[in-house]
Amino acid sequence: MIKGVMFDFSGTLFRVTSTAQWLDAHTASTGLALADGRRAELVARLEEFGALPGGVAPRRIPADVQEAWQARDLSAELHRAAYTALARAAEPPAGLDVDALYDTHMAPASWQPYPDTGPTLRELRRRGIPVAVVSNIAWDLRPIFREHGLDDLVDVYVLSVEVGAQKPDPAIFEAACKQLGLAPADVLMVGDDRTCDGGATALGCAFHLVEHLPVDLRPAGLTPLLDLLP
Repeated sequence: MIKGVMFDFSGTLFRVTSTAQWLDAHTASTGLALADGRRAELVARLEEFGALPGGVAPRRIPADVQEAWQARDLSAELHRAAYTALARAAEPPAGLDVDALYDTHMAPASWQPYPDTGPTLRELRRRGIPVAVVSNIAWDLRPIFREHGLDDLVDVYVLSVEVGAQKPDPAIFEAACKQLGLAPADVLMVGDDRTCDGGATALGCAFHLVEHLPVDLRPAGLTPLLDLLP
């Protein structure tokens, strides 16, 4: 019987803003003006290189970025180095500060919960089922949950940068189970990545897959999991 639930963060409970909105938020805050055509071209190149963390996956990664990319979620420095390098590969205009652009993605305003995130977490709390957020991430996502009024519905945060292991390594799921005080066989992992999040099954956890879609296209992706729980 499932006694606890682990959730992935990006693409499962929350979704990052679009690349265009990310760029616009940065340029609006800095006063950098981009003509519509130039803006559209830059958005397309930023998406080609996957420069927005949590956004469109890169279609091209320069050879000199590969090493940082592979370990990006284990170190804040490597995460910044990898993503700012990808942004530079997109050849932004000289006036655009790629470090400041990178920082924009960590703002709570850059993330929105899926419509059923709050209701699902509240129902789990009502049922007395503890919740862990287990994320491959190199920065502290707790402020996002606080800003959206969801922090008190999460019992445990297990972040790759803090535990030194990233999904699908069973070690990160084991750390979460231990913090929940539950055996892996009693814990359900919910995520949008069959490989990374599904790695919990190697430890004996059950796994529930959700689709990584824009917030407005996935109104009830989490709700069905409640039928799997007591």
